[in-house]
Amino acid sequence: MTNLFSIALKTQDGRETTLEEYRGKVLLAVNTASKCGFTPQYQGLQALYEKYWDRGLVVLGFPCNQFGKQEPGSDDEIQQFCELNFGVSFPLYAKLDVNGPDAHPLFVELKKQAPGILGTEGVKWNFTKFLVNRDGKVVKRFAPKDKPEALEAEIEQLL
Repeated sequence: MTNLFSIALKTQDGRETTLEEYRGKVLLAVNTASKCGFTPQYQGLQALYEKYWDRGLVVLGFPCNQFGKQEPGSDDEIQQFCELNFGVSFPLYAKLDVNGPDAHPLFVELKKQAPGILGTEGVKWNFTKFLVNRDGKVVKRFAPKDKPEALEAEIEQLL
């Protein structure tokens, strides 16, 4: 099993980083998009972040343009959209791929640890959510239709 905390990532401003600063936290990693029917979930994700951040939850947004080209903007445009429309203050990373030959290593590992229905690894659509415990192990994958507020009981069990 790959250590999720050591996988290289890019912030929206292009800085190289890892998730090491979140070691010991509960993570909710979500592939996001600004022009999707599920985009209003940003509001619910922000509400979870605000409610539980002081107990150790960090919501992490990973914009992706692989599904219906629903995330066409630049990283700056995405950040502005999320802040202006949904008050997003949780970390958003540089746009990445979650499936295919260019899938980011983070999503390769998330999918491996928490396969979808019938063991399929591919992410089916925007706003697929991966809940990660404090040790960096994925404990559950949630479908795009699963609203953020429906995850509260499982998040609380890990906090």
